[in-house]
Amino acid sequence: MDLSSIDIFLAVARDRSVTKAARAIGRVPSNVTTRIRQLEENLGVVLFCRDGKKMTLTREGETFLSYGQRLVALALEARQAVKPLAPTGTLRVGTMESTAASRLPAALTQFNRMWPDVSLRLTMGASRSLTHDVLTDALDCALIARPPRPLLEQDEQFDTELDLLDTETVFVEDLLIVLPSGHPHINSAADLHVGSLAALEPGCTYRRIAEHWARQSSGPDTREFGSYHAILASVATGEAAGVMPKSVLDLMHWPTNVETHQVGSVETLLVSRKDSRSSAFAAFREVLNTTRNGAAKAMTHHSAARQT
Repeated sequence: MDLSSIDIFLAVARDRSVTKAARAIGRVPSNVTTRIRQLEENLGVVLFCRDGKKMTLTREGETFLSYGQRLVALALEARQAVKPLAPTGTLRVGTMESTAASRLPAALTQFNRMWPDVSLRLTMGASRSLTHDVLTDALDCALIARPPRPLLEQDEQFDTELDLLDTETVFVEDLLIVLPSGHPHINSAADLHVGSLAALEPGCTYRRIAEHWARQSSGPDTREFGSYHAILASVATGEAAGVMPKSVLDLMHWPTNVETHQVGSVETLLVSRKDSRSSAFAAFREVLNTTRNGAAKAMTHHSAARQT
């Protein structure tokens, strides 16, 4: 059992898919499958239930998950102890509001504990503006949402800017349409019984995906709001359906019988300039990759608690 096998196990546990995990960690699916089987043979237990392409943790897999996370975190601290990166200075990080709320707290806490000499400066914004700011050196890196290929091809400038940057998938979000209380189940935008979609600013990738979904069925117009709390307040009036990732909804105080419709899965990318070689960025990237599995598990437990 080695750390690379544990990293692969954590990626599959996070994404619940060999294909998605392989894409996220830069390996071919057959290699991921082989390494998982080797790890199971080494441990003498089955870690995943395999249902077609879906991979869910067994009871033994859930137990090993917490140990795997601790082993990877301990390895990171050990490398830092014997060969410090010694990052200093300022790291300018751009992020979507949703990512800052639901995904970053654990990473930022560990980063500040390990490298207190680095000053982290967070900038909130929409994906397109954050990407442009990284390219123009206004930010060192950013966490942005990648639009699906059909939408990306319609935005030539955004597509070109992404091609000029280094990109790495760090999270996968389930994008939801949140319906008012009592609204019947929907299969498409044509089934909506509201007058509008409540979403963030035009540069928001989540908004663009939802608007594309709505246009396919001549759905409602979009109303712009400044925060997810404001979006939920609009939904509560019964006049609008909200657009947000599931990770954000799971953090909100909302009735347990809320009706939602999943529009699709959206990748969150860590983007940086190809010439970015600062030790502060390298440290942030490593901490982000170490803590993201624990954040995903915490969100899963939080979601389960809301449903009980």
